[in-house]
This record gives sequence, structure tokens and C-alpha cells, in this order.
Amino acid sequence: MPNPGDAAPDPVLLMADGRSKPVSAWRGKPLVLYFYPKDDTPGCTTEARDFTALADDFAAAGTAVVGVSKDNSARHVKFAAKYDLKVELATDADDSVCEAFGTWVEKKLYGKTYMGIERATFLIDAGGKIAGVWRKVKVAGHAAAVLEAAKAL
Repeated sequence: MPNPGDAAPDPVLLMADGRSKPVSAWRGKPLVLYFYPKDDTPGCTTEARDFTALADDFAAAGTAVVGVSKDNSARHVKFAAKYDLKVELATDADDSVCEAFGTWVEKKLYGKTYMGIERATFLIDAGGKIAGVWRKVKVAGHAAAVLEAAKAL
């Protein structure tokens, strides 16, 4: 699990439009990489819409925002269109991105144990170092807190 000050891992993201981009493709400007469990579910939709509502502010701060889940590209495209999302979405079909960032974790629900994505956000500075980490994210107010950290870079 990367921590502030560490070099950001550099796995390849599969973007919703089918392009492959390593995390390092955003070097030269800050990047918010937020991990969420599933498209079109209540908490994940709220989080995506909150980041979208602040998209112009993130752009003004020179910061890109990418959401990562295990949903496939077609589902991401549908999700983005349904809510007019202004953030990029990437799929992690092979778990490589989640593994690199330590967000593929054991979870428990109703007495069952399973593997899933921990809601977490990483702010990566223009030089490719981790500038901020939010683990076990509570959605309310989260996007605004990340924006404030991005503005401080």
C-alpha cells in the first residue's frame, strides 16, 4: 500500500474508451485516482457525481480525476452517460491496479467474507509521488476534501 511520499505505482489502466494508459501518463500534472466498488450503486454514484460537480474546479487546479472499479468498459460508458459524468473511468479487470494500490482487500458483509475494492483515493503529484491517501472513504464531503488537497499542491 503506497503512502504519502512514496513513488506512485505505475500499473496500466484500461480506460472506458478502450485506451490503455499507465498511471505515469499523467505525469506533469496532479492526478486523483479514486477506487470504488461498483458502477451505478448508491454510494458509488454519489461519489462519481460529487467528483463531476467539482470537475471544473479540479481542472482549474490542473488536476485530472480518474475513477477505478472492476466494471467493464461498456458498463463504465453506460454509467457515465446515465449520470453525465465528467470524470474518466477505468476498469481493473485483472486486479493489477487494485493490487498495486492496496485496495483489493478482504471484506465482510452479513457474516460472509469476500474480496472486493476498498473505497480509497490517492492524490498523486505532478512528479509522480503520492501526495495524499484517503482509506475507507465516507462519500459525503470527500470530493471537496480531495479538491482542497489538490489545490494545495
